[in-house]
Amino acid sequence: DILVDGKLCDCDIVVDCKVGDPIPLEVKLTNWSKHSVGPFALTVTPYQDYQNGVHNYELQDAITFVGSNTFYIESVKPTKDSVYFGALLFLYTGDFYLNIKFHEDNCSKELPVSWFCLPSVHIRAMEPV
Repeated sequence: DILVDGKLCDCDIVVDCKVGDPIPLEVKLTNWSKHSVGPFALTVTPYQDYQNGVHNYELQDAITFVGSNTFYIESVKPTKDSVYFGALLFLYTGDFYLNIKFHEDNCSKELPVSWFCLPSVHIRAMEPV
């Protein structure tokens, strides 16, 4: 599950936030496999989608992370949850998306397939009222 500003993100949900306010980001992973998985890293990369097949990942002047955009996970035990917290700070208005990628250590167990099907996160940054 992915929550932005406390709201569960689904492929049809747009989360509205205000420019200049830190927005909490929570990623909850549940390991339904019979084996512990890890170590691995989870990286959150914001981008803009121009709806013509072009994605802009050069957003260092528009979005910043409070802390790091990469979470390092030692392991997630079978049938257990692991939750990771971060925050985003939008500096400009616009529609943004989050790309979440896993980076698996070569010696670790295979990551659950469902983790590669996380929902698309759509965030609309607006001017404060």
